[in-house]
Amino acid sequence: MRYKLGLLMGLALLVLAGCGSAATPTSAPASEAEVASPATSASTTASAKTEAPAMNEAGLPEVNPLEVSGDIIIAGSSTVYPLTEAIAERFTDEGYSGNITIDSIGSGAGFERFCVTGETDISNASRAIKDSEAESCAAIGRTPIEFRVGTDALAVVINPANDWAKSVTLQELAALFSTATNWSDVNPEWPAEPIDRFIPGTDSGTFDYFVEAVFENSKEPILSATNTQLSEDDNVLVQGVEGSQYGIGFFGYAYYEENADKLGILDITGVTPDAETVDNNTYPLARPLFIYSDATIMADKPQVAAFIDFYLSYVNDEIGRVGYFQASVDALDQAKASFMAAIGQ
Repeated sequence: MRYKLGLLMGLALLVLAGCGSAATPTSAPASEAEVASPATSASTTASAKTEAPAMNEAGLPEVNPLEVSGDIIIAGSSTVYPLTEAIAERFTDEGYSGNITIDSIGSGAGFERFCVTGETDISNASRAIKDSEAESCAAIGRTPIEFRVGTDALAVVINPANDWAKSVTLQELAALFSTATNWSDVNPEWPAEPIDRFIPGTDSGTFDYFVEAVFENSKEPILSATNTQLSEDDNVLVQGVEGSQYGIGFFGYAYYEENADKLGILDITGVTPDAETVDNNTYPLARPLFIYSDATIMADKPQVAAFIDFYLSYVNDEIGRVGYFQASVDALDQAKASFMAAIGQ
């Protein structure tokens, strides 16, 4: 398969050149089928120089899913899950015959599988990888490569029967998820009824982002709040807010859009999350979405490289339908450049 050949040759050239970049850790030994004689290697290298891989409209090597085989294992962010699922469905619809496993377990748990146990090929993440997680990756011979795939606006949702709260400041938002017991503690014109809080679990990148944006990275206020239910499953949070007139919660915007007939949404500092306010950074709770992989994984499992290529090529076709927003042109171009460097192009 031309894609596999180009990928393996690119990585071989990088190793021969003594490339020591963070994106290209030392590959595992090649199988006998992948080890060519000196004459064959010279011939293949000459062919690779004269026949560049065909490129698609996104500026990446062209992938034909009909020619891709082998399984792909993905886990991580519940927020990125529906986007990766949409790309996987398209990849399969266009002819890929392998199996793609995608587990929605939270960004932190996803990095544990990718960097500690080494079980996954790709990690979905709604936050950047932490230094400690990257160190765990290094300990098992992996160098995580970051690919920005989109932008999410975190939605703060309420029960549709809530007719008193329409917009909150960041200070009021902090109180609603920490020190306030009743709604009236935040605003005396609101009901003197207990706040029922439904929030993502602590392994979630959504939780981490909210803590960073609202509590300046301190988890104590939100974890000390009364009437708080945590769950890694966003559908559980939807059901919780839907079932309580005095409920409030937060999660990725796509889950709000999917359940907009069951929930209300709060403006933050008077700004409603939409494509325009996210793109111009006026909505205070917008955040990047990522997938992560490793050059050695892509060399050993060309189907993973093909899937990431396909993902970056068509993510902008799918992201709006999922309910998220496109990454900036510069951010997506950087992701493509990182991919090309990883495969030696």
